[in-house]
Amino acid sequence: MKALQVKLKEFKLAGMASSFEDRVRYANDNSLSYQQFLEILCEDEDNNRRDNGYKKRYARAKLPAHKVIERFDFTFQPSIDKKQINDLETCQYIDEKRNVIFIGSPGTGKTHLATALAIKALSKNYNVLFTQVSEMLYQLHISKADNTYYKKLNGYVSPDLLILDELGFKKLPGYAADDFFEVISRRYEKSSSIITTNKSFEQWGEIFGDKILSSAIFDRLIHHSVVFKIIGSSFRAKSIRTTQEKPEEK
Repeated sequence: MKALQVKLKEFKLAGMASSFEDRVRYANDNSLSYQQFLEILCEDEDNNRRDNGYKKRYARAKLPAHKVIERFDFTFQPSIDKKQINDLETCQYIDEKRNVIFIGSPGTGKTHLATALAIKALSKNYNVLFTQVSEMLYQLHISKADNTYYKKLNGYVSPDLLILDELGFKKLPGYAADDFFEVISRRYEKSSSIITTNKSFEQWGEIFGDKILSSAIFDRLIHHSVVFKIIGSSFRAKSIRTTQEKPEEK
């Protein structure tokens, strides 16, 4: 039996190898046929590969936290259409190469929703990358110094779903508009992006400091997109108020 397990590992069938002894006992106890025994071993291998694949994709996604839709308080943010969010959970928008844009003040749940949609996409075998806009632009900028720019650029262009968080939260340097446009234009109608921003569309020209490039970026992002304008209070402010309102323990 040990020799068989070694062979399975050599053949890179780790799922089969890890469950082999348990499956042999199960097969003997339940009088399984050779075919049935092989089927459950193959199922173990498939499950193992799916699990490992998810873990690898999750690690590469670089999510800031593990957030799920079920933990989002839609009653606190009634301006968000829950049905639309539920529709996005199917990930059909990724297949259709559409974008999602969350606009709202800091603390209104934009990043929570973006991260939750990312986790749903990961569970459906899509490749995802999460980054703050300022971090992406900084990495692209410094990559020009060691001639790795196009390799770094491809890292942002290639994922099925790219999440660009906090557009407009920090003042962008002069080189930002060109690099941001490069990412968006290469992804246009080829893959999906989720943008979170605290700036209205009318303010995007101020973000990039270039009205022409800003207009080109806007056109490509908005052409195939679902837009959520969140009108509500900050969850963080709510938490502070709740804490302050709790009676002191005696």
